[in-house]
Amino acid sequence: MDGSREERWVLDEKYGGTPNPGFEEDRHRLAAGEPVAYVIGHTPFLGLTIRLDSHPLIPRSETEWWTERMLKAVRDEWGASKIRFLDLCSGSGAIGCAALARLPQADVHFGELDGAHEATIRANIRENGLDGSRAHVGIGDLFEPFPKLRFEVIASNPPYIPAHRVLDPSVADFEPPAALFAGNDGLAILRRIARELPEHLSPDGQAWIECDHANAKNARALFESEGFATELSPDQHGILRLLVVRSKAR
Repeated sequence: MDGSREERWVLDEKYGGTPNPGFEEDRHRLAAGEPVAYVIGHTPFLGLTIRLDSHPLIPRSETEWWTERMLKAVRDEWGASKIRFLDLCSGSGAIGCAALARLPQADVHFGELDGAHEATIRANIRENGLDGSRAHVGIGDLFEPFPKLRFEVIASNPPYIPAHRVLDPSVADFEPPAALFAGNDGLAILRRIARELPEHLSPDGQAWIECDHANAKNARALFESEGFATELSPDQHGILRLLVVRSKAR
């Protein structure tokens, strides 16, 4: 999206098409490279409006793409049966909110390390008119808020970028590093998820996990070493992006 289109989007979304001093400030923010989603304050995700008040990672179209396919697979697998769903490394809560919207039989848990994002997650549940009685927000490190729980479905877009990788300034200068980088090899968080997953995935459950295209096969090996069956799939652009992890006992 070029600058003029971004400015028009901001003008229409935030100011009803009428320029004012606030719009002029936002033009400077855009010119400095700030992502338009932060300037507007929200972004679309599977028909929902996801607020970004606390500046979590901006949900990407690739994540939206596999989330939609995951939700269809969950409906096909469990139908109307009650399930427990976890959006791990939740950030804005976009994935969990989509699950609340499309899986009426699911109790949806949101797991997020940064407590600053809790209010954003709760706002996204509330302002999208979702069923808050089925939503549970846990703040803590990975599975720490859920010590006794097992989940039929775990979905996660965790940090997975190697620390040495140079990112576009619009990402590196504005989005939270803790949601992007995961150690020198990019596998620090995935390594922990793989190690802890046996205690939290139901025997018939499945985990859908986004990973780095350049490190996808190494990520896959982490979960296979823990005894899981895995499937590695490309995104809508043909780039390896998604791990689906299941128990071999299935």
